[in-house]
Amino acid sequence: MTELPTSSKPAVRLRPEIVSLPAYKQGKPASANAFKLSSNENPFPPHPAVLAAIRDLDINRYPDATALAVRERLAERHGVTPDEIIVGAGSVALLAQLISAAATVGDEVVFAWRSFEAYPGLVTVAGATGVRVPLTADARHDLPAMAAAVTDLTRAVIVCTPNNPTGTVVTAEEFETFMAAVPSDLLVILDEAYAEFVDDPTAVDGATLVRRYPNLVVLRTFSKAYGLAGLRVGYAIGPVDVLDAARSTAIPLSVTEAAQRAVLAAMEVEPELLERVRSLAQRRDEVQEALREQGWRVPASQGNFVWLPTGPATAAAGETLAAAGIVARVFPPEGIRVSIGEAESVETLLAATSEVVRTL
Repeated sequence: MTELPTSSKPAVRLRPEIVSLPAYKQGKPASANAFKLSSNENPFPPHPAVLAAIRDLDINRYPDATALAVRERLAERHGVTPDEIIVGAGSVALLAQLISAAATVGDEVVFAWRSFEAYPGLVTVAGATGVRVPLTADARHDLPAMAAAVTDLTRAVIVCTPNNPTGTVVTAEEFETFMAAVPSDLLVILDEAYAEFVDDPTAVDGATLVRRYPNLVVLRTFSKAYGLAGLRVGYAIGPVDVLDAARSTAIPLSVTEAAQRAVLAAMEVEPELLERVRSLAQRRDEVQEALREQGWRVPASQGNFVWLPTGPATAAAGETLAAAGIVARVFPPEGIRVSIGEAESVETLLAATSEVVRTL
């Protein structure tokens, strides 16, 4: 057999910006004696009702391409019509669809940085240019600066609250001021993947605002609070014309029948699932308080994770955590995001962070 030549240069002509684009990196797995706190997953096992719902699927048949039953349930919940809901293979898939519908070569998309690491790549894939606006000193969105970054080339702005990976929220007052400052025909995407973990009464709730702003789309997911990360299902709420454009960019039939059944079952047992969320939020607050007592200056997280601002020492700090049995998400040279996991992980985590903070 003739061996193919090895080269870093592709054998066919590809878009150079895609060839040079770093691939999205999933959170690292953990060994049997370590805790995987790198992917913001819900540590609770699947609810029995969800497992029952996805048993005995007719996998030889295609799913409902429009996820109508799910959209009807969500529309009833949020006081909108089913056409004002779109369901996708995770909220990140819907984000990709929205960006592709709004921006192309020569256009710009504004977002905070650091924020969700998929944002730059999704913008590049669409052919557009990402405009990164630095977070404030306390790791929050600088909405006035983001509004000032909007130009005639801007086609979309992404606001992530709680912000991944720092956990900080945008308040309702801040968001309304921002919406008044940007053009009314500019697409604003409010990414609320961790909304269910928020207990700050001042935080914005995008689902209550979609009817007020015809340029606003709100993203939510069932991956985190509902524990369906492995089934990949999220949704967006927004104006029909914008969502129709996003529907046109979707990969058909990407939301599986298992995902749709699981969502409907999860919504039936939602009180039980949200009780789990409340316990994780309480654990998050306890971990943050313990970190502050150790000397950490951690921002007030409202997600299911905490942010360790380790700066130039980030890579070494990540190695220390890993050696102690904590697999976290390392973002050199800025900081480390640690998911809130099993109760058993807390003692190990705090022992490791106590060691790290002394070296900073």
